Amino acid sequence: MTEPVFLFDGEDPRMKHAYESAQQSFKFFRREISWESRRIVPALDMAMIKLPFTDGPRSDENPEFEHMWCGEVDFDGEFLTGRLINAPNWLNSVREGDSVRSPLSHLSDWMMAVDGVAYGGYTVNLMRSEMGSRERKAHDQAWGLDFGDPNEIRVEIGSGKKKSKGILSRLLGAKAEEDPETDSGDGFRDHPMCVNMLEKIESQLREDPALAASDDERGWTLLHTEAIAGNFGIVRLLLRYGAKIDARTPAGKSAEDLARSIGWDEIASYLGNERGRQ
Repeated sequence: MTEPVFLFDGEDPRMKHAYESAQQSFKFFRREISWESRRIVPALDMAMIKLPFTDGPRSDENPEFEHMWCGEVDFDGEFLTGRLINAPNWLNSVREGDSVRSPLSHLSDWMMAVDGVAYGGYTVNLMRSEMGSRERKAHDQAWGLDFGDPNEIRVEIGSGKKKSKGILSRLLGAKAEEDPETDSGDGFRDHPMCVNMLEKIESQLREDPALAASDDERGWTLLHTEAIAGNFGIVRLLLRYGAKIDARTPAGKSAEDLARSIGWDEIASYLGNERGRQ
């Protein structure tokens, strides 16, 4: 994968703001890819993050850090992992296809697309804002994506006005389109698929309550998985059916820790309050 190289000063406040915005909103990307992994029919055209890489201090005119896109993304509460999509322009220490690992604080961007519409892409849209209309149009056509207004970044798929009845609409279903809101009372909005799946998940838990406390191959419980994914409705169900609120991952993380690590403060606070009641 190749894209035009735009060089910004590492201290450019606009680019630093783009990095910070990407880190703060990364939780929505992580939630979407968690649901993508459960879909029978994929919805995302693509999903990737951008990370900085370096060979160390340089003596040539190239910047020390080269920011490149990575796919096959996951986040475990401490580290982002993925696979490098780009071929480096000037680095020698990494190659296209390499496995990568980095703390969330090093994230410089994230982007996903569905039905040809781009979400995220903070650094991309900063670069687009520097282009003339003709150059921006050519850039977007090269990507094959609708980025929209470079000053208005789309974040949550399925939120806002629906422009078309594409694959996402079919996958989310009518219920999610009509009422994607939860009743948390604090402005939190569950993912539409979470809203749609609650009845089915509760039925499964009613039939087999042991599922609420079961571990997966990583040693994570469902409560860990749903807390970091930002699925508040499922987190509530799991506690109702006996999930162990103090269960720890092999790395020693509780569900509250995982929710807090990615920015789901509403879920972390709820878990902390419930733990205090026990």
